[in-house]
Amino acid sequence: MAARPNAGTKGVPRADREREILRIASTAFGTDGFAATGVADVAHAAGISKTLVYSYFGSKEGLHAACLAEAGGLLATEIERVARDGSAGVERGVRTLAAMFAVLDDRRHVWRLLRDRTAPQDGPAAEVVAQYAARIEALAREGVLELLGGAGITDDLDVSAMVRTWLGIVDSFMDWWVAHPDQDAAEMTQRVTRLIAALVSDHTRRVAAPTPREQDAAP
Repeated sequence: MAARPNAGTKGVPRADREREILRIASTAFGTDGFAATGVADVAHAAGISKTLVYSYFGSKEGLHAACLAEAGGLLATEIERVARDGSAGVERGVRTLAAMFAVLDDRRHVWRLLRDRTAPQDGPAAEVVAQYAARIEALAREGVLELLGGAGITDDLDVSAMVRTWLGIVDSFMDWWVAHPDQDAAEMTQRVTRLIAALVSDHTRRVAAPTPREQDAAP
C-alpha cells in the first residue's frame, strides 16, 4: 500500500511530525541558544534525518523562525485572552503576568528562545520577532491608555513612556523568574501581586515631582 501523501517517516502524519520537530527544536534553541544548536542535534533528538528537517523547514534559520512564530503566538494569544476578560488597569497587568507564568511554567525555554542574543538579527527570525513584538506592544498600549485615561492623562509622550516602562517591567519579571527555576507560576503570581500592590497602595508615600532647583542639584 502506498504511503499517504501527508505522512512523515514511519507512517507519522506530517503535521504530527512537524509539531514534534518544533517541540524538540524550541527546547534546544531555548536551552542552548541558536548559535550552539545544529539541525543535526534536533534531527538526532527527534530520531529522524537532517534531510527530513530540511525538507520541512528549508534551513536552520527556517526552523528557528518557525519555533519563534509558535512561541510568540503562544504568549500573544494568552495576553490577548486577558485583554478581553474584562479586567482593567493594574488588575489587567497582574493578570497578564499571571497568564504568562502559567503558560510557560513547564516550558521556560520558550522565554529564553525569544530573548536569545545569539539569534540572527536579520532575516526570517528577526521578522517574526518584530511581528510578535508589535502585537504585544499594541496590547500594552491599549492597557496603558485605559489606565492613564482613568487618571486623566492623555499626553502622547506620557503614554509612550509608560508603555516602554510596562514592557520593561514585564521583561524584568520574566527574566528574574526564568533565572529562579525553584519558583513556580503560582508563587511568582503571588510575588508579582504583592510587589505591584505595594507600588500602587494608597499607603505608599507619594513622591512629589522635584523642583527645578532640586533637578539642577541632582548628580
